Amino acid sequence: MSEHKIKVQQLACARIPTDFGEFQLCLYENSKDDKEHLALVMGEVRGQEQVLVRVHSECFTGDVIGSLRCDCGDQLLGAMRIIGEAGQGVIVYLRQEGRGIGLLDKLRAYNLQDEGYDTVEANLMLGHQADEREYDIAAAILADLGVRSIRLLTNNPAKVESLKALGIDVRERVPIQAPVRPENAFYLSTKVHRMRHQLDLNKIEIRPKID
Repeated sequence: MSEHKIKVQQLACARIPTDFGEFQLCLYENSKDDKEHLALVMGEVRGQEQVLVRVHSECFTGDVIGSLRCDCGDQLLGAMRIIGEAGQGVIVYLRQEGRGIGLLDKLRAYNLQDEGYDTVEANLMLGHQADEREYDIAAAILADLGVRSIRLLTNNPAKVESLKALGIDVRERVPIQAPVRPENAFYLSTKVHRMRHQLDLNKIEIRPKID
């Protein structure tokens, strides 16, 4: 993998037993922001090829309190399960809530979505881009862990493209299908039709736009 401009430093790692097996949770500081980004690591990954990797952006509502409005919590647990079954892998947990817009505007976007706007329209109405996430810190963490090439757990081709542009050797995109529920169906259909996500939505009916 290539050198990255962002510098990261691993401050501490600790053993984390879970329902999916035992991980090491490593905390990083970096030269870009003052946030504490994380890597959840199972098995030996240094110098390894085709390591299963999930680059997961923080979602307090989905990851922590189990909101059904999105598929984030399901994807995080799904990645842990897949990595646990393989006995090796990395979840890079980036602190970029709400596709990079922060929790406050994410909640404001939810209110706009309840009025009938989709997630892209809501972000734009609040003065943001549809997706403001960046992956340079993730690339630097993977380089620090010594991962040589990866199989990326994602439905988002833009994430594959971004990591490749940062010098990450992405050998394969591995789908990670979350349950489609009435509460998240419109959100997921928007990800497919407006953000190129590759999901099987079983022909979900899309709600009409506001006039």
